[in-house]
Amino acid sequence: MSKETEKQRWQRNFADLLQELRVAQTGVQILFAFLLTLPFSNGFTRTTGFQKDVYIVALLSAAAATAMIISPVAFHRALFRQGRKPELVRFAHRMATGGLGFMLISMVSAVLLITDFVLSRPIAFLLSAVTGVWFLVFWVILPFARRNWGDDDIDDEDDDPRAPAGD
Repeated sequence: MSKETEKQRWQRNFADLLQELRVAQTGVQILFAFLLTLPFSNGFTRTTGFQKDVYIVALLSAAAATAMIISPVAFHRALFRQGRKPELVRFAHRMATGGLGFMLISMVSAVLLITDFVLSRPIAFLLSAVTGVWFLVFWVILPFARRNWGDDDIDDEDDDPRAPAGD
């Protein structure tokens, strides 16, 4: 089984990152679209000043997430066929990470906005905090806790030509 070249590795890393961004992009675009239409709904006139402030945070963080998650596409267009895949992968990684951070803020803010509208404020804060922790567990804590998952098995996979290609 042949080893991949450095160029092939950067290409694979970029393709993997693009697949991840496609998932995040869909989610943030749906949230952003929902937030864009919210002020035009009948019930929005009944929102409090606090709820309007939370709405602005949710809207602007969704816009920031959308910009950051889509930015690797524009960066790729600017660097197309210049042999700068390592720079592109590093940039796309930073933008994806920042975009997910803004997406977290937007999701928690949207939960706070809606729960504050339909429930009491203390319950809304509690549910929003639980939502934020839930996202952090799955987006930060578990991935970092499992970063070295399977490192012991890597040598075994490299020796077995029947083993599926890892990431």
